[in-house]
Amino acid sequence: MLGPVQLGLLAACVVLFVPMGMAGWHLSRNKVLFFGGALFITLAVVVHLTPYFPSVFDFVTSVSSSSSISVNVVVDGRDSCVSLLHEIDWEVKPSRVFDPSNNNSMNYEKVWSWRRYSSADSCEFQKLKRHDIMDLLNGSWVMVAGDSQARIFALSLLSLVLDSERLEYVRGSLFKRHSNYHIVFDEMGMKLDFIWAPYTTNLTNLVMDFEQNRVYPDLLVMGSGLWHMLHITNASDYGDSLRLLRSSLTSLLPISSDFSTNGQVIGSVSVRSPHLFWLAMPTLVNSMLNTPEKREKMTNSMCGEYERGLHDSNMLRQFGGLLQLVDIGSLSWSCGTRCTEDGMHYDGVVYEAGVHIMLNALLIESHQKL
Repeated sequence: MLGPVQLGLLAACVVLFVPMGMAGWHLSRNKVLFFGGALFITLAVVVHLTPYFPSVFDFVTSVSSSSSISVNVVVDGRDSCVSLLHEIDWEVKPSRVFDPSNNNSMNYEKVWSWRRYSSADSCEFQKLKRHDIMDLLNGSWVMVAGDSQARIFALSLLSLVLDSERLEYVRGSLFKRHSNYHIVFDEMGMKLDFIWAPYTTNLTNLVMDFEQNRVYPDLLVMGSGLWHMLHITNASDYGDSLRLLRSSLTSLLPISSDFSTNGQVIGSVSVRSPHLFWLAMPTLVNSMLNTPEKREKMTNSMCGEYERGLHDSNMLRQFGGLLQLVDIGSLSWSCGTRCTEDGMHYDGVVYEAGVHIMLNALLIESHQKL
């Protein structure tokens, strides 16, 4: 009794040699055409015989599987790219109009870029242009809440989408002392709010208001700590306030018992989970701080305790939390003392780098590529 392999070979011989013989009889004067027809028929026979030969079939399957795995590795690599977002190098050099008698930060030009010849290269991070940012944030409600660092961060984001004339007008309004700010971009359907919230308790109250009103921003950027360090100076209390904020944020996200599994609020409208970012405190240069009280309380050791309080609170995503870090601390440290006037507030280029880190993180989260 003939097995499947023998039957396959017999069928191959019929399929291969009969057409070739007929082709040879008709096309004997055209060797190129004859060879092309023979090659086509041979390939067709090989394809049909492959399932009858396990070793060949397994080889083809393995090649196909290898291709699929490589694609999955690229997709899964998006998560690893998030961890490389802060791999940034700085070039700080004297400006063309350098004034040696006035050695302040304005005397230096600062240029930043993602580190080349490293793992970050494969992630293809980029400084987004105005139209790219408008596409990314189109129709979004963006909220930045916190202290003066958050205010400068909000201005840096606005500087990437506004022309210079409108930016100057916004700068004057945005930097009114201890005030909130609201702006609407009709051309992109986006609105931005800055909320003055210097203490973590202010941020917690803000989140609780979201939960009560069932209204949530699409993008929420928060940061606090400087005022607490200066006026309360208690790292343990700061850590406790962060844990309370984390608890409030957990209930804010549409994954609680008040929400169904498809993202619908029971008896209400659909809700999207907001994108959450945390602005870390900048690197403080104690000798440059502009008051004796700041130099006494905002020491390097105290900064270290506050940083540990943030890590131990499990607020950040790398420690099992909900917020993606925008590490102004590492960015300001890398830029150095020539990027700050008062040892606390850094030049806009530092916050601009933070904004681009956030925007690239949004692209990764939304699986987009410009």
